[in-house]
Amino acid sequence: MGYDDVLLEAEERMEKSVEVLKGEYRGMRTGRAHAGLVDSIRVEYFGSPTPLKQLAQIMVPEANQIVIKPFDPSSVGDIERAILKSELGITPNSDGKVVRLTVPPLSEQRRKQLVSQAKERAEAARVSIRNVRRDANKQAQQLQSSSEITEDDLKKLKQEIDDLTRKYVGIVDKLLENKTEELMEV
Repeated sequence: MGYDDVLLEAEERMEKSVEVLKGEYRGMRTGRAHAGLVDSIRVEYFGSPTPLKQLAQIMVPEANQIVIKPFDPSSVGDIERAILKSELGITPNSDGKVVRLTVPPLSEQRRKQLVSQAKERAEAARVSIRNVRRDANKQAQQLQSSSEITEDDLKKLKQEIDDLTRKYVGIVDKLLENKTEELMEV
């Protein structure tokens, strides 16, 4: 593993942390209906957890309603159970063929609760990014101690790793700021 490999691996892992956070934020309810709220919910289907988007067509006919039309109508009950078990806090209505979710407007208390969750998830992403930095610095130190890079290269590499860390922590901060704004919007 060389100088560039350490940087490349660190950047890929930091990018993954940001992508995980984006996915978690997509699944957070804001008061407006969108398919991202439910598409990653895992449904127990024939004994294995399957993402909802693989089992059904997800539509948003109105700003506060999600309609889930299963490809297999016999899975309606499984889908309802999965939605009830999820952290969405929405009760599904079903007519046997489709599942309807009405997204109620969020109360001020619930908004603050969701902002708090968003902050916790952002902090977890920051910690993950810092762990990547620690691992990359350790790899850089090993490269230097095995004489694959010079002392100057080590300093330069550590500086680049720190720059990457600042960049990705900045992205996380911006995502949190946007999500907080979206959640507090009435």
